[in-house]
Amino acid sequence: MYRLLLVALLMSASAQAQIKKEAVASFLQAISADSIMGRLPGTAGIDKAASLIAAEFKGAGLPFMTGLKSYYQEFPMVKSEVREATVTVDGEKVEVTDVMVLGEDDQINWKAGDAEKIWIEKGTNLGQKVFGMTGEKGNKIVFADTSNRRALRRFKSFGMQRFGSLGNIVVVLTTKDPSAYDVKVSNNVTRTMFRNVVAMIPGKRSNEYVIFSGHYDHLGTGKAVSGDTIFNGANDDASGTTAVVTLAKYYAKQPKPERTLLFVAFTAEETGGYGATYFSQQLPPEQVIAMFNIEMIGTDSKWGKNTAYITGYDKSDMGALLQENLKGTKFMFHPDPYPDQNLFYRSDNATLARLGVPAHTISTSKMDSEKYYHTVDDEFETLDMDNMTEIIKAIAESSKGIISGKQTPSRVKPLD
Repeated sequence: MYRLLLVALLMSASAQAQIKKEAVASFLQAISADSIMGRLPGTAGIDKAASLIAAEFKGAGLPFMTGLKSYYQEFPMVKSEVREATVTVDGEKVEVTDVMVLGEDDQINWKAGDAEKIWIEKGTNLGQKVFGMTGEKGNKIVFADTSNRRALRRFKSFGMQRFGSLGNIVVVLTTKDPSAYDVKVSNNVTRTMFRNVVAMIPGKRSNEYVIFSGHYDHLGTGKAVSGDTIFNGANDDASGTTAVVTLAKYYAKQPKPERTLLFVAFTAEETGGYGATYFSQQLPPEQVIAMFNIEMIGTDSKWGKNTAYITGYDKSDMGALLQENLKGTKFMFHPDPYPDQNLFYRSDNATLARLGVPAHTISTSKMDSEKYYHTVDDEFETLDMDNMTEIIKAIAESSKGIISGKQTPSRVKPLD
């Protein structure tokens, strides 16, 4: 008993000694600096941020993820803008404003039977349905009730994209599920390579993965507010990215883990979660034991310092296991206090969680009153480095039972 207590104390001292506030602050300040220009996907700024993350992984001596030749996990994205469209449904012409295309062909010419037909009736969430198709192969024509007109216009302004080499999705608003259609569309297509940044620590069990993740993209630049045009995203989510880098460097100094560890900085969370979606398609979900997604931990939670919350706390026993490993410490993980905001399915954990993985987001963000959320004032100087460092230490300590193979969290019920 005394020996076990001594081991626990030594492990705790290791995290306390090795995770330093100065290093945490230095990296966070660098990746959220004005020179990074808000880390919008497809820009030089986010490429510079990716280089900073990769350099930290290299400096820690971390291997590439199996199957990759660098720390970059690259994938093509395509964005299409309708230039001209002539669409008829059961002989009736559809206004071009009621047509949206996600895809990669400059010209689309379809008649009934040329694409998989899908009908979205009134009251169904158009966004969830269409977004769920963006990672699927094949041409699809989606007819949606005209009650979705507002949602369609929002998608167009948002700039929805699709993975490359998968085909086209054409969305058409109609009053009924048609039997015949004729679609002629000319598109302006933009192709961009996106990249996640990934490192690995091989474990004794090569087919059991524990993932630590955060998204490194943000909103880029916008209209000047008091002379400031840069959305630095220091809290959202340079803080989570910094935690991932810090944990990678910490575990690189520990003995070989039982389970294989993956450290991932996702791209394009703010514009549709594409980085996490692509990453999740590269791993069998049954081999992912747990996912620690870290999102906005730079400010104090509603309970104050030395606290954070876990989204989807009731969907697996992972939160309870983490808190069990923190017995005797001053730190407390709470269930998500904002259930009405559906945060469990709004961050990069969602894709794997939908497949049954105990994939949860750890955060402190006060979602009902976070002052600088998605503003140009989300800057390094607004964050609490002392508290953020303690949160990273708590994640390091609480995750050790899962990493060592002594704890296995229960699975999340998959979504249909």
